[in-house]
Amino acid sequence: MVTSVPRLVVAAPSSGSGKTTVATGLMAAFAARGLAVSPHKVGPDYIDPGYHALATGRVGRNLDAYLCGPELVAPLFLHGARGCDLAVVEGVMGLYDGAAGEGELASTAHVAKLLGAPVVLVVDASSQSRSVAALVHGFASWDPQVRVGGVILNKVASDRHEELLREALDSSGVPVLGALRRAGQVATPSRHLGLVPVAERQAAAVEAVASMAAQVAQGCDLAALEALARAAGPVPGGSAPWTPASPTHHTTRPAEKSSGGPTRPAGSRAPVVAVAGGPAFTFSYAEHTELLTAAGAEVVTFDPLRDERLPEGTAGLVVGGGFPEVYARELSANEPLRKAVAALALSGAPVAAECAGLLYLCRELDGQPMCGVLDATARMSDRLTLGYRDAVAVGDSVLAVAGTRMRGHEFHRTVVEPGAGAAPAWGVRAPVRRVEGFVQQGVHASYLHTHWASRPGVAHRFVERCRTS
Repeated sequence: MVTSVPRLVVAAPSSGSGKTTVATGLMAAFAARGLAVSPHKVGPDYIDPGYHALATGRVGRNLDAYLCGPELVAPLFLHGARGCDLAVVEGVMGLYDGAAGEGELASTAHVAKLLGAPVVLVVDASSQSRSVAALVHGFASWDPQVRVGGVILNKVASDRHEELLREALDSSGVPVLGALRRAGQVATPSRHLGLVPVAERQAAAVEAVASMAAQVAQGCDLAALEALARAAGPVPGGSAPWTPASPTHHTTRPAEKSSGGPTRPAGSRAPVVAVAGGPAFTFSYAEHTELLTAAGAEVVTFDPLRDERLPEGTAGLVVGGGFPEVYARELSANEPLRKAVAALALSGAPVAAECAGLLYLCRELDGQPMCGVLDATARMSDRLTLGYRDAVAVGDSVLAVAGTRMRGHEFHRTVVEPGAGAAPAWGVRAPVRRVEGFVQQGVHASYLHTHWASRPGVAHRFVERCRTS
C-alpha cells in the first residue's frame, strides 16, 4: 500500500496572495514535465478544482476537515492520489485560518499536519521589502508542527525589488523557491461568488492555465520544489486510501446503518441516477458519483441548459451546486426539461438538490419560471450567506433518517421564500438555530452543500429508494 506520495501544500498569509495562480501553475508545470499530478483543494471551494483538473487532466478533489472530519482527510487524499507521481494541495484563506470559532479545524495548516506535507508559502511582496522576512518568520515559527519548506514571492516589481526581498530572507531559514513578476499576472475573471468556473469559459480557461504554467516554470525552481515534495515521508497515522465500495470503516462519527457496499440484488438492473452538469451546475464532489456507482447506480450526466429530456430510464435525480441565477433565462426556456423534472418529482422518485438545485426546483427564480416542484420563489440578494453549518435531519427523507447529523456549507447570494406548510430538511445550528430546506415526497432540497463521504449511508439510501420507488 502506497502511503508516501510526494506532496506539497501551497498556502499564503491571506486570501488574494496568489495561491490559485501558483498552485495551478505548479500542477500544470509538473504535468508538462511528464509527472502524473494529483490536484487537491483545502475546504469546500468548488471553482478552483475545475482549473486544477485542466492543469493535470485529473479530477480536482477537496480536502475538508470540517465537512468530512479530520479522520477522513488522509484517506481521501490517498484515494485521489492513487497512481500519481506527486500531489499539489492548494490551501484556503490564510495558512492558519480555520472554521470560525473552531481553532485550527479545517485550516490549511490543519490539513498540512494531517497529511504530513511541507508548506510552500506564497507571499504578496508588492508593498514590502525587508519586512517580508518578519512576515515569513512569523508564519514559519507560529506552529512548530507546520513545516514551511519554502517561499514563493509574488507580484515582484523588478529585479532590484527581488534582490532586496531575497537579501531580507537570507537569514530567515526559509529558502526562496521562486519569484513571480507583477507584470506577468494572469487575469481570471470573477463575479459575485468568486472566479468564473471553467465550464463557462473553457477555451479562455485553457489559455489561462497555460499562462500560469509558463509563469511558474519561468519564475520558480521546479527542481527544488519537486525535491521538497519528495522529502515528505509517509502520510501520518498509517491511513488506508478511502474507497467508495466499502467506506464506512473510515468514519468514527455516529451514522445511520449502511451495508458499506453495493446493494443491488444479483441480476437486477442498475437504477439510472441522472446528475445535472453543464455550465449552470458545475459543482459536485467527485466522491458523490463514486459512492452512487458503488451503491449500485448507473450515473448519467445531463445538461439542463441543452437537454430537453432526462436520461432514458431515470429513476432518481441529483442537482448540485452552480449558478442557475446566471442562466435563469436559458433554464426557463427549456420548458420540456422543466416539465420532465416536475413529472419525475411528482411520481415520488428520489430527487436530491443542493443550493443551485434548490433554486432550480422552485416555482421561479428572479421572475423566470423554473420547475415548480417546490412551492417557493427564489431571487438574488445583496447579502452573502457563507459559512459552515452543523445540521440534523428534521424528518425522514430519501437521504437520511430523522436525527441524522451532518455538517454542511452555505455559499450563496440568493433568498428562497417558501409557501405555507413546507416540511424542512434540516435543523441548523450556526449562526442561529433555524430550520432550512424542503422535504416532500421523494424530494430533499436544501441550501447546504454536504460531503457524502462523511455519511456513506446517504448514497446507499438514495440508490435503494431509486430501486424501490
